Amino acid sequence: MNTNREHINVVWLKRDLRLQDNEAISNALASKKRTLILYVFEHVLLNNDHYSERHFNFIKESLKDINAQLLQHNSKVLTVTSDITSAFNQLQEFYKINTIYSHVETGLLVTYNRDKEFTRYCRNNFIDWKESKNNGVERGLVNRDNWFENWENYMNSNLEVFQPKKNQLLHISEIEELEKLFSVTDLFTPADTKFQKGGTTMGWKYANSFLESRHEAYMDNISKPEASRSSCSRISPYIAWGNLSVRQVFQKAQQLKAETKDKLHIGAFISRLRWQAHFIQKFEMEHTMENASVNKGYHKLKKNLSENYQKAWKEGLTGFPLVDASMRCLIETGYVNFRMRAMLASFFTHILWQPWQHATTHLSQQFLDFEPGIHFPQLQMQAGETGINNLRIYNPTLNGLKHDPDAIFIKKWVPELAQLDTAFIHEPYLMTELEQGLYNFKLGEDYPMPIVDIKENRKRASDILWNMKKDPEVVSESYRILKRHTIQDRRRMLRSD
Repeated sequence: MNTNREHINVVWLKRDLRLQDNEAISNALASKKRTLILYVFEHVLLNNDHYSERHFNFIKESLKDINAQLLQHNSKVLTVTSDITSAFNQLQEFYKINTIYSHVETGLLVTYNRDKEFTRYCRNNFIDWKESKNNGVERGLVNRDNWFENWENYMNSNLEVFQPKKNQLLHISEIEELEKLFSVTDLFTPADTKFQKGGTTMGWKYANSFLESRHEAYMDNISKPEASRSSCSRISPYIAWGNLSVRQVFQKAQQLKAETKDKLHIGAFISRLRWQAHFIQKFEMEHTMENASVNKGYHKLKKNLSENYQKAWKEGLTGFPLVDASMRCLIETGYVNFRMRAMLASFFTHILWQPWQHATTHLSQQFLDFEPGIHFPQLQMQAGETGINNLRIYNPTLNGLKHDPDAIFIKKWVPELAQLDTAFIHEPYLMTELEQGLYNFKLGEDYPMPIVDIKENRKRASDILWNMKKDPEVVSESYRILKRHTIQDRRRMLRSD
């Protein structure tokens, strides 16, 4: 090992893939030492069932975008595939690392355990690891007293500005020397996909077009599976992977709200930014909900597993057109709106009567905007296993008739039904043999028959779950959850849809 190593700082990027309003980067640059920006494709995440290729491609696109911005500073991100401690051991062959900067990650249990191990590594190697608050979410809280006020104060605080001094970042040539030590990650991604492309530049294109014009139909179309694809902001993946900070978007939206006469749509959008932070904070405070219901009273709820039901649901072949259209759309594009996500979860847990835990990895792999702090609390809420939220059992047929009345969305994603009259598209299982013959269409061959009796299964789920809300342990746990997670002034928060 070189005993005359230069002392440097390292910024460890995780789910904060941006240069602007990145407190970890700002703190590193505030010191007098030169700084290396590092991203590690960690084996523990590459091999984790919650992630899929679409996530890693989005990350790669985000890193390419950062590198394009760093060119003017003659630097780039050192991007490697490694375990995190191995990466830092390798770095210390060249440099003496005094301080590591990152944000506090509210992630999976595997990342939480990794962080605990990394804390020990830093202590043993006399490294100071400084973690910054991420999007106003706080670690170590025991209740929500003053949480909303603290969050809003954070959102209104000054943005961090990326202004490195000359030669403050390690030069590209130095990073290329470092790359010889590592398994360098190829940042190539396929160009021809239906997924949103990663990166801050693309994130601002979506954010700006929404704030400039697309928001005008936001609340009108928020529940419509097709129209919402253009009238919703579509910035969720850019928030989830940190291409944009919530604070940046919040301040820009607040400015627009102050200037516009039509405050309804922007106000509703801002409220959802608050709810996003609320759920992540809930997960941060009670990470056990990754594997078990937050309300322990529901641990006694048992459901019979069906591989056939789960397979049909995952492939969009349940015989219920809106369910199948939503799943196929999600698989191909990585996005469906909130109501369709809730319906998919409700159908799986209520109508198919399957444990929500068996839906987690399939959905997380499909959601381009997979955010653990949203994913697990929402799944449990839609499954009716919190004890504090209203029980909602979505009827896919009624939702289709209400939110996709002309079956535009269904015809697009379930093209085998497109030739039918609209009424039959929503309920093909009502077609008689004669009607099937007229359309040259065969139920069970061209499109599956419903895999369950929805009326019967809906009643079963409703009866069981409503009765469980009266269970003494469920009630006791509900009080505990409300005390721990309820925000004092809930009237300022938009009711969840």
